[in-house]
Amino acid sequence: MFHHSSNLQYPVKVDKPDPQFAMLLQQAIGGVEGEIRVAMQYFFQAMGARGDDRIRDMLMSTATEELAHIEMLAHAVALNLEGAPLSYQEESAKDPVVHAILGGMNPRHLLSSGLSAMPVNSNGVPFDMSHIYATGNVGADMLANVAAESSGRVLASRLYNWTDDKGMKDFLSFLIARDTYHQQQWLAVIEELGGIQAALPIPNSTPEEHEATQHSYYYLNTLMDKQAPEGRWAQGPSLDGRGEFSVKQQPEPEGEPASLGKARPGSGAQSEQI
Repeated sequence: MFHHSSNLQYPVKVDKPDPQFAMLLQQAIGGVEGEIRVAMQYFFQAMGARGDDRIRDMLMSTATEELAHIEMLAHAVALNLEGAPLSYQEESAKDPVVHAILGGMNPRHLLSSGLSAMPVNSNGVPFDMSHIYATGNVGADMLANVAAESSGRVLASRLYNWTDDKGMKDFLSFLIARDTYHQQQWLAVIEELGGIQAALPIPNSTPEEHEATQHSYYYLNTLMDKQAPEGRWAQGPSLDGRGEFSVKQQPEPEGEPASLGKARPGSGAQSEQI
């Protein structure tokens, strides 16, 4: 069950409407870095959360907050479209060069939505839910959430730098701040569950006898003209405390050629393949 207020979570104001910026804001709604993605990701993670009910409740609350972010962004898109041209004639009267591109706006904002937001990215491609990651494993899900919030904060920062509208900068500064918290929120869940050492490898419930552990902790250097780059990933104890990192320089293949042999009769192959 959801509850809704008619008031926005945070004030959204536009000092000077910008149809091109409205198109860019669509990425924060329907892009892979956007709010539809995280809202649905957290929702379906909550629906599959087993064990600690606190985590389910937290996921659901944050999913609901992300719906509020969609609401604010959709309002921001509509406000920026207040200055959109209503016809090619109107736009080309100002500048014939932009006759065919409507000043950079997405024509579907006029043709399909009547100068309002849509569930699409900045290219007008609908969000199709293919980037929703909800595995039922709390460790995997929390790390996926950190990545989602990180890419979302990158996007919000780029949008902030793009615009000179004070109202939009204020609104985007709020989204940047919430992404700051959410990144750390998901990492705090990992800490609550014992920290990264206890969480790794994910899933940490896989029996060790199911793993070829002689291959678990080396960095494979496939560069033929360079030595492996030095770093923490190539030396010292593994992060899960179960092994030592090492390097395999220019390793020899251990397998056989990936030959499939002859094609089967009736498979539609050429005669020479059979």
